[in-house]
Amino acid sequence: MNPRLAYLRFLHASPDAPGVDIYANGVRVARNLRYQGFTQYLSAPPGRYRIRVFPAGQTTNPVVDTVITLLPQSVSTDALIGRLADIQLLPIRELRQPIRPGRLYLRFAHLSPDAPPVDLTLADGTRLFRGVGFTESTDYVELAPGTYNFQLRLVGTDDIVLRVPNITLRPDRFYTIYAVA
Repeated sequence: MNPRLAYLRFLHASPDAPGVDIYANGVRVARNLRYQGFTQYLSAPPGRYRIRVFPAGQTTNPVVDTVITLLPQSVSTDALIGRLADIQLLPIRELRQPIRPGRLYLRFAHLSPDAPPVDLTLADGTRLFRGVGFTESTDYVELAPGTYNFQLRLVGTDDIVLRVPNITLRPDRFYTIYAVA
């Protein structure tokens, strides 16, 4: 990682938005990014960037037109969230710290506009994150590598709204679980 650059990728998490083209300071950086799709990380000098998001193939009437600031050595995922009528760009900063050898770090980001706040749990009911609402992302927790069965539960209850079984997490990495839909 070059210490003079910033790193950014985009995530399309708007469930009713079409594929999009994304421009940074007038240069297309993503073509026809579809729902639940990520771009590769882009490297750029620190500074201010005008981000314009258009339905794929169009260059007028952007659905998002905003300015972001990239800091030196920053790493982030900027997510297109919400319904198309109120779509916005949400920056999700990524942690840059040494990883304890043989461990991994996990966090959760709630990007589902129609879902209530949730707890992320393990199959045995252990709550990793509590009361995470739309647009919120958690801090990282340290875990041992292995295969996990995750569940989303309504806050403070045993009511499971989503099961995600058999997710293998490898050591020496950072992971984010994104709730979209």
